[in-house]
Amino acid sequence: MVSIARKNLFRDKLRFVIALVGIQFAVVLITIQAGVFLRFLVNASVLIDHAHADIWITARNLSNFEFGRAYSDKVYYLAQKVNGVDWAEKYMLTFSLWKRPSGGQESVELVGFDPETMNGSPWQVIEGSLYDVKYLDQVMVDEADLARLGNPRVGDYIEVRGKKARIIGLTRGAKSFTQTPFVFTSFENAIRMSFLSRGQTVYVLVKVAPGYTVPDVQRRLQEVLPDNDVYTRQQFSNKSRRYWMVSTGAGLALLASALMGLVIGTIIVGQTIYASTIEHIKEFGTLKAIGASNADIYLIIIKQALINSVIGFSTGMIIALGVIRLMRQGGLDVLMPWQMMIGIFAVTVMMCISSSFISIFKITRIDPALVFKS
Repeated sequence: MVSIARKNLFRDKLRFVIALVGIQFAVVLITIQAGVFLRFLVNASVLIDHAHADIWITARNLSNFEFGRAYSDKVYYLAQKVNGVDWAEKYMLTFSLWKRPSGGQESVELVGFDPETMNGSPWQVIEGSLYDVKYLDQVMVDEADLARLGNPRVGDYIEVRGKKARIIGLTRGAKSFTQTPFVFTSFENAIRMSFLSRGQTVYVLVKVAPGYTVPDVQRRLQEVLPDNDVYTRQQFSNKSRRYWMVSTGAGLALLASALMGLVIGTIIVGQTIYASTIEHIKEFGTLKAIGASNADIYLIIIKQALINSVIGFSTGMIIALGVIRLMRQGGLDVLMPWQMMIGIFAVTVMMCISSSFISIFKITRIDPALVFKS
């Protein structure tokens, strides 16, 4: 039965190539859109997920992490006194302006943290010492943002909101959803380089003391701070992801593109298998006439679909990985974990099998006497 399926597919090479092109198109589009979606999803909460804090205290009714609003740092002192709080720290995330060496300005997001504890700091430093941001006007930037910032080098002096600063290191993997470059520095430096004033903070990070539960401490903090919102790390991470992926429609657009690839691939493969089935309709009638069951015929058609899916996925994934490599070189990172590749293979198999249902439905209506008709 396998040889019959193979012969049916490979007899008309042009038709087989057309089916493969349809599968490849679907695999490439689904892979790239899913990879971009996953990368954006991670970037939407990347600083939240890497911070060693159990609870985030924010301004009231904040829509997402990157659009934080400043409030009085009295909240920080009140949070420290709440029973069950191990430590609390002020944390800065605010927009500022970076002056490019060639002239003009680039919008950046200042990330200010406590350099003594490193809570909320970048998690992968590839050059320089993170501890040095405690000194006056010392900053770190991510290697992926160098081109947008005018290609500065470690040791160069730059300007952030008119304040001279020095780049003392590079990070890796710290990209925002908006693609606005992160500039890491101490909380005090961030105040000087931003439009905020002393006595303000944008977030307060809280660590729950041993022996206390996060929900219990969260409830106590909310009671003490009715003018602020108090989230667990996971709640705040999910809130920021939902905002970018659902509220703005960005995530839905990426998923819609992936779905379009799936639909187009299914149509092309289904049409190809159906045409092959119609072309060999008398052969299938002969098989039924000599005693082949419907299940045997179905197996031939499904095996045709499986052969299509394996070859189409393999070649399509090679193309997709090549495109992703070019995208990364162009500065757009695409996340591609092995679990997602397995999932895309499963989707490809289901796409090809489902596309064979029309042919299966046609075969069920074959009259074995067809073989004896002229």
